[in-house]
Amino acid sequence: MLLTACGGAYSTLDPAGPQATGAAWLWWGMFGFFTLVYVGVIILWFLGMRRDPGKISDEEAQRVQNRWILWGGLVLPSVSVTAVLAFGLPVGRVMLPLPPESGEAVAVHVNARQWSWEATYPGTDHTLEDYMLIPVGVPIDVHLSSRDVVHSFWVPRLAGKMDAIPGHVNTLRIQADKPGRYRGHCAEFCGTDHTHMKFVVEAVPQEEFDNWLEDGQTDD
Repeated sequence: MLLTACGGAYSTLDPAGPQATGAAWLWWGMFGFFTLVYVGVIILWFLGMRRDPGKISDEEAQRVQNRWILWGGLVLPSVSVTAVLAFGLPVGRVMLPLPPESGEAVAVHVNARQWSWEATYPGTDHTLEDYMLIPVGVPIDVHLSSRDVVHSFWVPRLAGKMDAIPGHVNTLRIQADKPGRYRGHCAEFCGTDHTHMKFVVEAVPQEEFDNWLEDGQTDD
């Protein structure tokens, strides 16, 4: 029952690409670490409620207070933040549109508007609405912009969120490790029909994608 939300089309815990996999592992690591912290706090609270304080001097009371401030107020937060940064920064780096180790990333331009998404492919006349076609196992650089208000492009099983901002282009790296249809959604409230601003990213074999792309090539 506790794991009922860990799967499905919009689950970040059911990754299908390297960017989403890194984010999922980071989430599980944070969940495990902070669960240990929570259990430790409950145990200390239970022991403290049952302990007979007796009579202690003011000096001893001050030393106990200082230990709580040192370990609970300084050491624990410092270790927690350091651990999150140590694991989180490499995960975030994977989502950056850096040059791939081999080959080239496929560029897709996505323009958001109330309340739909338009995807175009440079060098072709392909224009898709609320739908993207990508090759399997290839990094995709999604260049995001908006015609009106701020939107947020999010395909939970492939990568994190990225805002689409009017007059500005943000680039998000996504990748699908296996063929399939991956659902996306606008993750920034953008108006009355925000809840219906959905789209689909379909990953197909490289050959099928290349044939489709070639059919729409222009002379430019």
